[in-house]
Amino acid sequence: MPLFPPDDSDSEYLSQTDDDNPLSRVYIAPFYLDEKEWPSVEHYYQAMKFSNDAFAEKIRQAKTPAKAKKLGGSRLHKRRKDWQAIKTTVMTRAVYIKTRTHTKIAKALLDTNDNPLVESSAYDYFWGCGRDRRGHNHYGKVLMAVRDKLRDEHAEEVQ
Repeated sequence: MPLFPPDDSDSEYLSQTDDDNPLSRVYIAPFYLDEKEWPSVEHYYQAMKFSNDAFAEKIRQAKTPAKAKKLGGSRLHKRRKDWQAIKTTVMTRAVYIKTRTHTKIAKALLDTNDNPLVESSAYDYFWGCGRDRRGHNHYGKVLMAVRDKLRDEHAEEVQ
């Protein structure tokens, strides 16, 4: 594989920190999941790392997604033992519920058509594409999977 992937001009790049993009995980769009209201996908994701309910609640109540992320990076609290196995599922649930809660966000996701979605992050090789665009781009894959599910649900409603 070359150092940089071939041109992918059809891809839509999202910033990990763009709070103006409705598809971003830091975009404020409250939704209910697990019997609580979450201000953003980032709040939910970070809180789910921990089995300590009081600390998870502190993350949920963080004033901004950036503060939620900072709390979620704490090494003072023990992470769930199964976190590595479930983190993509947690992210998927949050993104899906956000789109089902906010029809404008679902439309924005569907309006990406079949374009590949990529989270552009120079340092995150798991959720993003990394500096050299060879990262795993799991957030982009989550978005595309949710987009496919929304399309399937819409097709079923039409029939």
